[in-house]
Amino acid sequence: MLKALENISAFYANPTRFMALARQVHRPLWALAIGVLAYGLYRVAYVPADYQQGDSVRIMFVHVPAAWMSLFGYSFIFIASVTALIFRHPLGHVAARAAAPVGAVFTLLALITGSLWGQPMWGTWWVWDARLTSVLVLFFIYLGYIALWQAIDEPTRAARAASILAIVGFINVPIVKFSVDWWNTLHQPASVSRLARPALHADFLYPLLIMGAGFLVLFLALTLTRMQMEVLRQRLRARARKGEPPHV
Repeated sequence: MLKALENISAFYANPTRFMALARQVHRPLWALAIGVLAYGLYRVAYVPADYQQGDSVRIMFVHVPAAWMSLFGYSFIFIASVTALIFRHPLGHVAARAAAPVGAVFTLLALITGSLWGQPMWGTWWVWDARLTSVLVLFFIYLGYIALWQAIDEPTRAARAASILAIVGFINVPIVKFSVDWWNTLHQPASVSRLARPALHADFLYPLLIMGAGFLVLFLALTLTRMQMEVLRQRLRARARKGEPPHV
């Protein structure tokens, strides 16, 4: 199984093969993302009001999946950076750079919706507790990673520096994940990813999982689109250096 995955990875390491595959899955992936999100929003519309939080509980169906994607996005960048820096995979840097703005937007969305949700629940828009602060730090790491790519003109040096930052910054991901377990915070502990039965009622759990799946497919669709754009930019830069016409 591992050997088969290595062979597939090596086959699609060629940017030309990757672009051919991306063109095939691009539209179906976007259609799937829109379809799953539309169905998820339909299910959310019929979720009953919570007995404590009322209709404000509906923010959860955006906030929680966005928070999941903020961690998934950075984990994706970490794996892509390790693959590029250590295993020299040609598309590793492309994948990491493409995913960074997508993950940053999801992280910002998690912060904004968390404030909107927290204000009626906690009576304040923001508290400097462990979970909120570590997510804010994660957002700044995203911004630092994106800025580092822009700050260095030479692509090879920029890719190496950004990969090192991504790998070092990954230490914040488990801090975000386990902050509610390690410290006393206002933020509620995990209620879905529990070894025992999830704390959420099925009326809330299933729409939340559907929205989570929709956000995941949306992340993949956005990242794939940005990867295609990055490969095309690299081809244009290569042609410009050779003095060739700027067609791809």
